[in-house]
Amino acid sequence: MPSFIIEGGHRLKGEITPQGAKNEALEVICATLLTRETVTISNIPEILDVFNLVELLRNMGVQVGHPEKGTFSFCADHLDDEYMMSAEYQKQSAALRGSVMMLGPLVSRFGHAQLPQPGGDKIGRRRLDTHFIGLQKLGANFTWLKVRQLSITPLANPTSNNFAACWCVWAPRLTASVLTCCISRV
Repeated sequence: MPSFIIEGGHRLKGEITPQGAKNEALEVICATLLTRETVTISNIPEILDVFNLVELLRNMGVQVGHPEKGTFSFCADHLDDEYMMSAEYQKQSAALRGSVMMLGPLVSRFGHAQLPQPGGDKIGRRRLDTHFIGLQKLGANFTWLKVRQLSITPLANPTSNNFAACWCVWAPRLTASVLTCCISRV
């Protein structure tokens, strides 16, 4: 069996480039839905969940560029609201647990959102209620539809930038990239 032998007492030197983390990448990618401007993100891991979210966004009408490995650009200036009510959207977003992170940006932008019960892998308990509680505290109403999906509408004016600003402040593990993207529209 292969093993590593670690010897102490030696000074470390060299350079490493940390790989981007999947969950943070999904959050930052979803935040691009808040703006109509082009957003370029680097150090995105090229893994299945990221590619699935990128494909979902493309189908929603987001223009996606992939100029080099680990770098994507997103321009969500024309989102297809009708597609987001389609069976194809429901199927695609149900297959990706990270799609729950689109809720805040979609409610902020359109005043409503729908989400089927998210799927993903079955590795222990991973709560979604923190997302729902945060949105409720921002004034969103939830309705459980018979087709196993959640419909969300805000109490406040959906064109208000306050909802977008609050979503940014509330977002878990907020990164500087997300904050910059959100604040630029407020």
